[in-house]
Amino acid sequence: MSKNYIVGFPRIGEQRELKKALESFWAKKIPFDEVEKVASKLKKRHWLYQKDAGIEHISSNDFSLYDNMLDTSIMLGAIPQRFKQLEGEELYFAMARGDKNSVAMEMTKWFNTNYHYIVPELSPEDNYIANSKKIVQEFNEAKDIGIKTKINLIGPITYLGLSKRTDGGDTYEFLSKILPIYEQIIKEISLLDNDIVIQIDEPIFVKDLEPKVLSLIKPTYDKLANVSLHVKIVVSTYFENSNEATKILVNTPIWALGLDFVHGEENLKSLEIIEKSGKKLIAGVVDGRNIWKNDINKTILLLEDIAKSIKKDDIIIGSSCSLLHTPFSLKYETKMDNEIKEWLSYTVEKLDEISLISKLFFDGLDSLEDKDKIALKNNKEANLSRRTSTKIHDKEVQNRVKNLEKIQRDGDFKERIKLQREILKYKDLATTTIGSFPQTDEIRKARREYKNRLISKDEYEKAMKDYIDECVSFQDEIGLEVLVHGEPERNDMVEYFGEQLKGYGFSQNGWVQSYGSRCVKPPFIYGDISRPKPMTVDWITYAQSKTQKIMKGMLTGSVTILNWSFVRDDMPRDEVSKQIAIAINNEVDDLQKAGIKIIQVDEAAFKEGYPLRNSKIPSYEKWAVENFKLCVSSAKEQTQIHTHMCYSEFNDIIKTIEAMDADVITIETARSGNELLKIFKKVGYKQEVGPGVYDIHSPRVPSVEEIVKQIELLLVVLPKEQLWINPDCGLKTRKWEEVKPSLKNMVEAVKIVRERLK
Repeated sequence: MSKNYIVGFPRIGEQRELKKALESFWAKKIPFDEVEKVASKLKKRHWLYQKDAGIEHISSNDFSLYDNMLDTSIMLGAIPQRFKQLEGEELYFAMARGDKNSVAMEMTKWFNTNYHYIVPELSPEDNYIANSKKIVQEFNEAKDIGIKTKINLIGPITYLGLSKRTDGGDTYEFLSKILPIYEQIIKEISLLDNDIVIQIDEPIFVKDLEPKVLSLIKPTYDKLANVSLHVKIVVSTYFENSNEATKILVNTPIWALGLDFVHGEENLKSLEIIEKSGKKLIAGVVDGRNIWKNDINKTILLLEDIAKSIKKDDIIIGSSCSLLHTPFSLKYETKMDNEIKEWLSYTVEKLDEISLISKLFFDGLDSLEDKDKIALKNNKEANLSRRTSTKIHDKEVQNRVKNLEKIQRDGDFKERIKLQREILKYKDLATTTIGSFPQTDEIRKARREYKNRLISKDEYEKAMKDYIDECVSFQDEIGLEVLVHGEPERNDMVEYFGEQLKGYGFSQNGWVQSYGSRCVKPPFIYGDISRPKPMTVDWITYAQSKTQKIMKGMLTGSVTILNWSFVRDDMPRDEVSKQIAIAINNEVDDLQKAGIKIIQVDEAAFKEGYPLRNSKIPSYEKWAVENFKLCVSSAKEQTQIHTHMCYSEFNDIIKTIEAMDADVITIETARSGNELLKIFKKVGYKQEVGPGVYDIHSPRVPSVEEIVKQIELLLVVLPKEQLWINPDCGLKTRKWEEVKPSLKNMVEAVKIVRERLK
């Protein structure tokens, strides 16, 4: 009897080996076959980790060199016309990153996570063709080391639901075109071995689907589950409940349903219909999105509750979702406070938890070996320690939250913007950047050496200030109008603040993939949050001293800090966010008192925190907006507040953005065209807007003419008085040789457009 199951596994490597190989390849330092060697080594290592932990259902085809949605586009032959002349890795990476001839495909958030996927582009002229090469290769690689994997696929309904059509039509109309490709792929898989499990991920089933989409489920899975007797189809959903879809899926010939009982407790309502159908249940009871140690006793109680409705023989214990969203292993965390470390569980540790839970649930306490009994005892002690530790609770913080007096800044936007324009004297189409500049090897080295006490504080500060000097000088030289200090002291826009806040923990090697080779190391919130001292004032005021132009203060908002952190699960998220907001509020006040006139409070992850179910959205919007306002409530009317939001669909939240009441919002429009911006005009958005005029996620340098055209398109939608001109995101991931000509071209383009507007 199969007892346990992993939805998916991280692929970047425990030491970010894949990241390093990819970036070396892109820099033309190594050939592509070296990347393939690294990838092959990682896949085998990851499979063996799972096998050694006692995991029975191990995935293949969850590995990717960039993104699984991009892999699915390749599998289907869904190649946009502008890339048709390319082949192999050149095609693959051009679709993801762009090349000298073509812009990259759009990228956006994977549901409400901080992972980004490449958005498929579909055209009525497309002719799809099956490509199972990667799937077959990975299955056989695992087979060569004695592991028969389940094969992971992104489901056709999710794929279409997350795609966009070049003609603006309904993507679901393409189901009849891609479903035969899925059938062919499943048929080819069936020839690889007997009784292969195919996990088909349909996370879109956890959203509020229209009846016409729900009506596609049964015919789709009637077909896919009947392709071959040699395959067993698991439909896997995660991040929420999928009760509407479950009611339909139980009436198809699929073998099992994978449900998330951590973030979708309402899935418990579907147990009876699953039992009546005779389907297997993959019970996602170990959190694949957070790093807290599982409370095994509590999980066993949940499983026993599930077992009241479903026979034990039909239950398989698994992760709530792919472990892609958690760091690799705690074994590298040698500097972490031991008490706090005992409360944590990364990917490798979660494998052991799932294995132990399955032994305890199916075979009982008496069946456990001594090492398992010790692990169970340690688990109980760690959870008790976390509940009672003095590191968790801070009465002073709790009292500040209870006794808040001012939660909103003075003055309405019309009054503020008039005053700000008089004081700041910036032109229409004012130029700026989002905040960060390239993180060079030298900067990273200086930060690393200072952290490891290999250089003195004076040496470290000199290295940072030298970089700031260069950044400020370059911006002044090319004529940028509102400057930034470049953020050389910041490893990450959230981790940097987390390291300076009490109640936050941080790791040495807690990396997770954000997109492609881009990794982030989220801090984690274990206790009540407070700010012992100012976090940015010294750096920003130093940068301001080097120029007569306006220097922006750069902060991260409480909602983004929350959404890009691993958050304590013993307190409501809105209360945690409020504690962070008070700390940011104090920082805003200190910056303006130090003479900083523009302060940007980034809410890059505001949208990704949205609940996936409509019924839960109003509550989130209410507290998220309130906490942003709390962050900036100390700002005087003459202090201009900017915010930045990354890749998001804003159509459905434009009123919420307006309610945040920032003076200027910068957003991404470079990959998605001006469709995004039109919603600002439609609703009569009054605040000022900085739409990104070029895509920083691509290495290509946009020409002056290209940016001029983009600005002119913006002016069709919004008046010049309302527009700022900037790249679409921070520049830390780009190289100087890409950044300098791009920004020069941007400034030159603004000069040309201003001249035409005279």
